[in-house]
Amino acid sequence: MAGRAARVARVWQSLFTAHPARTVVMGFGSVILLGTAVLMLPVATEDGSSADLVTALFTSTSAVCVTGLVVVDTGTYWSGFGEGVILALFQVGGFGIMTMASLLGLLISGKLRLRMQLTAQAETKSLGIGDVRRVLLGVAGCTLAVELAVGAALALRLRFGYGESIWDATYLGFFHAVSAFNNAGFGLHADSLTKYALDPWVTLPVAVAVILGGIGFPVLLELLRHRNRQRRTGRRGWSLHFRLTVITTAALLFAGTALTCVLEWTNDGTLGGFDWDEKILAGFFHSAMSRTAGFNSVDVGAMTDATLLLTCMLMFVGGGSAGTAGGIKVSTFAVLGAAMVAEVRGEPHSGVMGRRLAPHVLRQALTVALAGIGFVMTATLALLAVVDKPFEQVLFEAVSAFGTVGLSTGITGDLPTAGRLIVIVLMFVGRLGPVTLVSALALRERTRRYQLPEERPVIG
Repeated sequence: MAGRAARVARVWQSLFTAHPARTVVMGFGSVILLGTAVLMLPVATEDGSSADLVTALFTSTSAVCVTGLVVVDTGTYWSGFGEGVILALFQVGGFGIMTMASLLGLLISGKLRLRMQLTAQAETKSLGIGDVRRVLLGVAGCTLAVELAVGAALALRLRFGYGESIWDATYLGFFHAVSAFNNAGFGLHADSLTKYALDPWVTLPVAVAVILGGIGFPVLLELLRHRNRQRRTGRRGWSLHFRLTVITTAALLFAGTALTCVLEWTNDGTLGGFDWDEKILAGFFHSAMSRTAGFNSVDVGAMTDATLLLTCMLMFVGGGSAGTAGGIKVSTFAVLGAAMVAEVRGEPHSGVMGRRLAPHVLRQALTVALAGIGFVMTATLALLAVVDKPFEQVLFEAVSAFGTVGLSTGITGDLPTAGRLIVIVLMFVGRLGPVTLVSALALRERTRRYQLPEERPVIG
C-alpha cells in the first residue's frame, strides 16, 4: 500500500512539479468543463431549456479564456443565474491567468537565478524578493480596486445619465467593469456598447479598466510601489520591463487611434456621421478594445478592409505579460523590433533603452511570434474549409479568437458545429499557449558545454 502511494506521489510530481505548465492547462480545462456543465442546467437559460453542449462549451471557454466571442446573445439567452456564472468564469479566468503567469515567472526566476524570487525579478526588477502570498494578494488587490472604482463610475453614470433603476445600474455597471478589467468583452447588450459610443463617461472608464487589466500585474505592482521606493531610497529608475511595456502600449494605442480615425473618417457605417471629437473618442475606444478587450462602440462589420487588417495586427500583438490580455504580448513585439533594428544597423547584439537583450530572450520572442502565426494560419485554413464566408471575415475571427479579443464581424453565431469547435480550440490555445510555451522554454534552458562549427546559410 505504501509502495502504491509512493508511485502515485511520483506520478503527481512528474505531472505537475516537473512540468508546472501542465497545472495551468489542466486547471483551466477543468474550470471550462465545470462551467460547461453548469451552463447546461435549465436554470441557466432564460426560457428554462437546457443549452446544447457546443453552445455551453463555447460560452464557457470564451468566458474562462476571457475572449468574449459568443454564439448566442448573453443578455437575452442566459438567465440571471447564467449571466452570474459567466461573470464568475471570466473573473476566475482573468484572476487565474494573472496569478498563474506570475507564479510561473516565480518558478522560472527561481530556477534560473535565486530560488524563491518573484516573477520577472531576473529581468524586470519589478517585484523583488517575496513569496507566493504576495503575488496572490497583489493580484487580488489590483483586481478588486480597479473593478470597484470603474463599476461605481459606470453605475452612477447609468443611474443619473440614462435613468436606469438603482439595481439595473449597479448590475450593468459592475458586470461591464469586471468584464473590462479582465479583458473579457462580454456585454449584456446585443450591440455591445454602441449605444454609448459618444458618451466618454462610459467609454473612457471601460477603456481605462481594459488598459490596466491588460498591461500586466508586474507593471501595476511596480507603479504602485514606485512612490514608496523613491521616498525610501531616493531611486527614480523604472525597470526595463516597465518602460518597454508602457512605451510600446502607448505607441500602439496612439497609432491604432490615428489610423482608425484616418481609415474610417468618412465611412458612414462607422465614424462618418460623428463630429471630429466624437470620431477621436470612438477611434481611441476601438484601438483600446483591439488590445484584446472585445467591446465595440461602432459596427465592426461595417469597417473597411484596411481597418479590419489594422485591427488584426493590434489583436495579434495584444497586451502586457502576466495580465488579462492575450496575443503574443507587447514585450515580444518590442523585442523583435529591437532585433530588427540591431540587424539593420549591423550591430552584433540587440539592445533597447540602454540594456543588452540576452540571446535566449530573442529566441523565445521569435518562437512565440512564429507559433502564433502558425496557429492563426492553420485555424483560418480549417475555418475556410467549413465556413462559406469571405476570407477577411474568417481571418478576423481567427485572430480575434487567438488573441482572446472577442471582436467579430458578425459571423460567430453563423458558424457550424465544426467551426465552433475550431474556434474553441483556438481560444484555449491563444489564452494559454504563449504562457505555457515561454514557461516550458525557460524551464528547459541549459548551458551547452561545447560549440558546434559555425556556418552561414544564404538568407533572403
